[in-house]
Amino acid sequence: MPIASDPSPGAEAVPQYGAWRKGVAGVLAKARKVDVSELPEQPEQLLAQTTYDGLTVNPLYTRRDERPEPPLPGEFPFVRGRDGKRDVHRGWNVSADFTGADAEAVNREILAGLENGLSAVRLGVGANGVAVADLPAAVRGLLFELAPLALSAGADVAEAAATLYGVLDGYTAEQLNRADIQISLGAAPLTSAFAGAPDIDLAKAVELAEQAIARAETVRAITVDGTAFHNAGASDAQELGAAVAAGLAYLRALTAAGVPVADALGQLEFRLSATDDQFATIAKFRAARTLWARVAQVAGAPEAGGAPQHAVTSAVMMSKRDPWVNLLRTTLATFGAGVGGADTLTVLPFDSALPPGELGVSKSFSDRMARNTQLLLLEESHLGHVQDPGAGSWYIESYTAELAAKAWEFMQELERAGGYEQALESGSLAAAIAETKATRDRDVAHRKTAVTGVNEFPNLAEQPLSEQARRPETIARYGAAFEALRDRSDAYLAANGARPKALLVPLGTVAEHNVRVTFIANLLASGGIESVNPGPLAGDEAITAAAKEAGAPIAVLCGSDARYGTDAGPAVETLRAAGVQTVLLAGPAKAVAELGEEQRPDGYLTARIDAVAELSALLEKVGA
Repeated sequence: MPIASDPSPGAEAVPQYGAWRKGVAGVLAKARKVDVSELPEQPEQLLAQTTYDGLTVNPLYTRRDERPEPPLPGEFPFVRGRDGKRDVHRGWNVSADFTGADAEAVNREILAGLENGLSAVRLGVGANGVAVADLPAAVRGLLFELAPLALSAGADVAEAAATLYGVLDGYTAEQLNRADIQISLGAAPLTSAFAGAPDIDLAKAVELAEQAIARAETVRAITVDGTAFHNAGASDAQELGAAVAAGLAYLRALTAAGVPVADALGQLEFRLSATDDQFATIAKFRAARTLWARVAQVAGAPEAGGAPQHAVTSAVMMSKRDPWVNLLRTTLATFGAGVGGADTLTVLPFDSALPPGELGVSKSFSDRMARNTQLLLLEESHLGHVQDPGAGSWYIESYTAELAAKAWEFMQELERAGGYEQALESGSLAAAIAETKATRDRDVAHRKTAVTGVNEFPNLAEQPLSEQARRPETIARYGAAFEALRDRSDAYLAANGARPKALLVPLGTVAEHNVRVTFIANLLASGGIESVNPGPLAGDEAITAAAKEAGAPIAVLCGSDARYGTDAGPAVETLRAAGVQTVLLAGPAKAVAELGEEQRPDGYLTARIDAVAELSALLEKVGA
């Protein structure tokens, strides 16, 4: 039985829908300056959005989109949550990463974090943090029954597990209630292979799982780390589909070694990214549970299909420029993952894309902001008090089902390619994700997808980044291309004492040029180019004086199309005579199609341009 994607039949028509559609048609016709008859039969489709998975997000959902009510939390297929008895006063586990090399210092940080709101710990060991031999010192004083512990040990995970078991075995039965202890070893050979990160091999991971099954504590040896795909540029369905395919590979390896299906399922947990697209994130975590429950059902153990989910706020959505905006991004991501039913949540510090100390704030401050983002939603907004509050929403239920179906399709593509390991080896998995990344990069470059503070509303007055902060990265951050332009502007500033400049030439009244002046100033700033705006300019003398005073090699004409018809040509000639090397026009070429060659601008800046390419060319013109 495949994952269902068709809405439930039999839903009654919505009486008011026709009136709403008529209203939409009227507004669209007015905005587009066309007659209503020229619009499609279903004009609301013009307001729909398409995700990178090809899913359509409609502008309105009604009971026409109603689906059968899913089972309660804790019941197969776990779409509403894997644990129907979760403590609503506790909500999800508030986790944080600890990666320092000084075991004593890390121990103090862990205990301080637990005293101030953390309820779970992820500890870096070996190359990722404290030495394996120092692991006992790092976890000294940790109440294992109250705070689930996860390891991030990479290739050292087997040694770290043995050391941790030694710590646990040092307690008597009276000192520890082992049934309440939850440990995640974090072995992730298959997803680490995709990310190029060191890890143990699959055979060793199977051995770890067999050891974990024999423990009295609840120990999960293997983490299916979907963030590896997300950080490479994967869409939501690709992240989920690839994660399920990797989970299948683990399941096959475990059962081939003689591990019973239910026990094998009990050795897996999922680590997934949460983004600032809150509804997509809600649907993503609900869909992920549906997918894995289906795998467990096919494997013959549906009751064991509720794998834990560890949400991590997206690293690729974080910006280096105007990084304080990341506080808002992580808040939205936390909301989405919390409402979506994640079991554990890690919020990356708002300055995590930058080297430590880059902003002049302490690590403890950044960590506290990340921790309190979760605590505010839990303690003040009571977000954990209701399990799956999005259930019944026509939008969320539709998005969940459609995303699950698309992710299942992607998993099947990988299976047809020979399974996860074969798709990884052949490069087909990486190629599919790279295609999505390229599409998203084009959208960001054309400013179709906004990254606030980077390609929209940038702050040119912020301090230049350090050389370390400008080093190449391994993750596909959304704003990286624009931030590279800003790096070039910073280098120009350091060498010349001022940023690259462009003169704005407002033509006509404020009403005629204001929209395009604002658009151009914002566009240029996203590439690190400072705008010089002298105010409305009329006549050759005013334009010449402004050009001489600004001393900018670039000028941009800003006005209405009607104004361009009378003023653009003479202004171009005047600017060139004043020594301006490149004269651009804010608007389409058709606005000045009647002009002769000597009066025609050198280029045109519109909302549809590849802003990264255009701004890069302008920076080259000024020597940046």
